[in-house]
Amino acid sequence: MSEPLVPLVPVLTRHHHRRLREVYRSAGWPCQDMLEVELLAAGQIERMRWPEGHETLRVTDAGIATLARVFATNKAARSPHEALVEQVALAMERAGRLAWRGLSLRARVPISLTEDAEVPPCHAVSEPLPGSGWADGAVAGPGHAWVMACPDVFSIRRSTVEAYLEPVVHEIKVSRADLLGDLRKPAKRAAYLDMASACWYVLGQDARGRPIGTADDVPPECGVLLVQEGRLVVAREAPRRALERLPLQVWMALAQAGAPLRADNSGQAAF
Repeated sequence: MSEPLVPLVPVLTRHHHRRLREVYRSAGWPCQDMLEVELLAAGQIERMRWPEGHETLRVTDAGIATLARVFATNKAARSPHEALVEQVALAMERAGRLAWRGLSLRARVPISLTEDAEVPPCHAVSEPLPGSGWADGAVAGPGHAWVMACPDVFSIRRSTVEAYLEPVVHEIKVSRADLLGDLRKPAKRAAYLDMASACWYVLGQDARGRPIGTADDVPPECGVLLVQEGRLVVAREAPRRALERLPLQVWMALAQAGAPLRADNSGQAAF
């Protein structure tokens, strides 16, 4: 007499975690694929049959525990820099702005600022590169060059009026050495100020909980935020300038980057 088959409990991967989160955040309509089958077999979700005859999925208590565990693991694995970048991006989102992280944007800066850069944050070019998204004829102009800059957080207001978008750059620093090295790169700040109506330096804390710098360390053309007891505190307001419209290349970069950060999706990108 053959022995009864013992059901195998599948090992859950990040793909299972992502689907589990999607089921938790949705109405629970089934996809009826093998990923869903494995989650059912593992007891992470269950089928719910309604009197009307349709069937939906529900995350079980075991599934809730899995989501909480993975979220805690991902949160602990983030570096101090990544954690502060996410905190700033979420603060912008909660303030009614659309925020992106890790963008590569082109900006126009004086050539004189790029000539003596030790390790320029971008590659200076006098003409637009092929396929860069710049409109035809977009030249830097006399004495200027295009550079690539990568702000930690780039955000705009939620507005249908282009003149009201107020793009803002936040540069995140979590070590004193990194801050001082960055301040020796005027081309980088000039690039940020070219692409945004305001630029902020966000200064974190060292391993002993001490601030890595003060507002006096940062040039006056930039604002300063300090981290105090886990909160972002304004040490000096950022000067603002009018920026009537976002250049086409910025819109192209935002489109290629995909959806901005959502406040209810933080800390779960690695699911």
